[in-house]
Amino acid sequence: MQPTAHQTTFSNGVRLLVLPMPHVATAHVSLFVAAGSAHESARLNGISHVAEHMVFKGTQSRTRRAINRDAEWLGADINAHTDKDHTAYHLFGMGEHAPAFVPMLADLVCQPTFPTEELEAERQVLLAEFAEDEDDPWSAAFRLLDRASHGTQPHARPVIGTRGLLQRFTRLDLVRHVEQRHCGANLLLVAAGRVDVNAVQAAAFKALGNMAAGQAPTLPAPVAHHGRYSRRHPGSSQAHMALGFATPGLAQGDMPYKLAAAVLGEGMSSPLLERLREDKGLAYYAACSAHAYRDWGQFVVEVATEPKHLATVWEDTLALLDELAQAVSPEDLQRAKAQLQMQRARTLERPGRVAEEAALEWLARGRIRSQEEWQAALEGPQVADVAGLFAAMRKQGLCGAFAGTLPKGWRHRMKDLPPQSGPEA
Repeated sequence: MQPTAHQTTFSNGVRLLVLPMPHVATAHVSLFVAAGSAHESARLNGISHVAEHMVFKGTQSRTRRAINRDAEWLGADINAHTDKDHTAYHLFGMGEHAPAFVPMLADLVCQPTFPTEELEAERQVLLAEFAEDEDDPWSAAFRLLDRASHGTQPHARPVIGTRGLLQRFTRLDLVRHVEQRHCGANLLLVAAGRVDVNAVQAAAFKALGNMAAGQAPTLPAPVAHHGRYSRRHPGSSQAHMALGFATPGLAQGDMPYKLAAAVLGEGMSSPLLERLREDKGLAYYAACSAHAYRDWGQFVVEVATEPKHLATVWEDTLALLDELAQAVSPEDLQRAKAQLQMQRARTLERPGRVAEEAALEWLARGRIRSQEEWQAALEGPQVADVAGLFAAMRKQGLCGAFAGTLPKGWRHRMKDLPPQSGPEA
């Protein structure tokens, strides 16, 4: 059952969302900051991710060791992540400790000190993380897909930044980043699980109610590009293909595209897996997903295959998309709806997933959909509607990214492959 959402906005713009789940013993508290790689300038690409690492190195009241000790003494897990449009800091532990988690997270976001010696040490950790990311052919493919989709727009900038920038960021860069981004208008605190609503609200107001309001960033929706890029990746024996279509964002509604992704590639009986893996043996891994941020999204098909099969996989994938643009079977649509329904049920059993989905939805829509609204969005689309989405995506044209071991002359062969847009374009 979807928990009741208790929503509050303080006078300085800080938003608070509390979602009681009395049937669980734990609680997940997260502090979201509207600061991600898409908000960054080219000169500061990756600064949000560096700040995410560095806030754990010390605050005005706690040392690095104290930050970790305070969480672990409560048996809690402390973590963080950075994405294109936000950074989030998390504490997960027993429900009775949720009010204590609030000032602990607020301390990280509001009072980091960025010790110079810690920055130099963490820089080596970040460079090791960058090297690991660079060694992963799937990471390479998705970086290329961002470039193919968004060109030089901020939305294409990698969360992790670049090696050169990681080597040059200074403490002053981090201080200025926090001064600009870590403000009331950019913060959302969300707590889900076995939480005392009044206690969390009181803790949030005490910790965040007096911070400066600041100004929320603006990020226009990107203009779609339809590029194709490839990169040979030493050490990978497979070819990795990622195809993408621009879709609306969370604010406009992403359910129809999630449903289309499930129709195409969710489960072993889906058309994508059935054809590429089961019928033809062309791939072990093939999947489809629909990612959405506030004002933009992307429908992605990803396949790993032997280099000699890459052209066939490309052609068969486009053929499948064209077939679904003509007709979607009632059986596939029912399967997809059942799978999304099951995913929703699993989400509602996990405080961390409840917190994250609710936070992103409130940031995008300004409110949380009820379970009835969610159900109506799932049940509404019929076979003709989903087929129409596939037709619209094929008409708009796709982006393509290829990484790993690629067939000889692949960069030139890409131009001769079937068209980016379907036959009706």
